[in-house]
Amino acid sequence: MADTLVAHHPLEFVVSELSAASGSAVTLTPEPFLPQHIVRLPAGSATAAVAAQLQLPTAANTWSRTADGRAIWLGPDEWLLVGSESTDAAASAARERELLDLVQTVGGAVTDVSAQRLGIRLGGPKARTVLAKGCSIDLHPKHFGIGTAVQTVLGQAGVVLLALPPGADGHPEYLVLVRSSFAGYLATWLLDAALEFTSSSSAAR
Repeated sequence: MADTLVAHHPLEFVVSELSAASGSAVTLTPEPFLPQHIVRLPAGSATAAVAAQLQLPTAANTWSRTADGRAIWLGPDEWLLVGSESTDAAASAARERELLDLVQTVGGAVTDVSAQRLGIRLGGPKARTVLAKGCSIDLHPKHFGIGTAVQTVLGQAGVVLLALPPGADGHPEYLVLVRSSFAGYLATWLLDAALEFTSSSSAAR
């Protein structure tokens, strides 16, 4: 009988540390595996109709909500679609076929990149301060408001950074999408960057 492959989250070794570090000042929460697809579309009026149907943002460095997640602008002809719920490989492949049937009508392309990136969500009043320790982007809400999405470097790791609506505590939240192979490194970097604000650090003082 063939062996059954079990998917393991690359951050499962550090989940307890991220949870322990989260408190009233900053929260660090790994996202589950989510379906992700790159969509490429050529320019043209027909393409605009397809883009509207997929709810793709047209402004540079932005993201928008879609029927089943988020669409992130990566370039003039490229978007990253991220689902809102974890799915298995079969469901992700079905979604890829569905997208492909639509975009091929205008000469577009779709690639399943679900295994490429993982998300880490940051929240709390000190989340922006933690990110600013390793990111050169001006994260002030005046320049990096809700709906903004940029490709940048955080702690020397390439990421896609999204400004999300405020959390339940009313403070801004951010989503960091990082390559799976760098996820463990970035998680430990964030733990170190947030150390001065964590509950365990406060208790030690």
